[in-house]
Amino acid sequence: MTVPSVAQTPRGLFRLLARLPIWLYRAQLGWLLGNRFLMLTHVGRKSGMQRRTVVEVVRYNAVTNTYFIVSGFGEKSDWFRNICKTPEVTVHVDRRHLACVAKRISQDEAVREFKDYALRHPAAVRVLSRVLGYPWNETEASYQELARLLPVVALQLRTASE
Repeated sequence: MTVPSVAQTPRGLFRLLARLPIWLYRAQLGWLLGNRFLMLTHVGRKSGMQRRTVVEVVRYNAVTNTYFIVSGFGEKSDWFRNICKTPEVTVHVDRRHLACVAKRISQDEAVREFKDYALRHPAAVRVLSRVLGYPWNETEASYQELARLLPVVALQLRTASE
């Protein structure tokens, strides 16, 4: 299966709409989004200033206290490039604020995350693949291609020694 290049980052009105959830978190209303979304506070790689973005939680592992998220706009996404440079981030989810370390997981692990997500949220996969322009046919090749194009990031709680 041939997947087009990564979707373009939002511009104009779509960018404004995509950033509205940040205002919910700033107004202490992030809990309205539940555990399905989180706000990621990270450091700008050029400016050194705090930046924020809201992303969907692909999966939460309660045993390891790890959130898994995907860069839907690929490696060119600003937040992804920022956390590659400075992986120490703050995660705001529900009413909690957690100090975490961001780490890109391997492509094989990413394939497993995509498969698991597709089983739990089949309608969301169809809608997101259509909106972002990724053909979706549930084949192994499509999972491999998504894992190649879309980085999956693990956000793990920082320990006192980090």
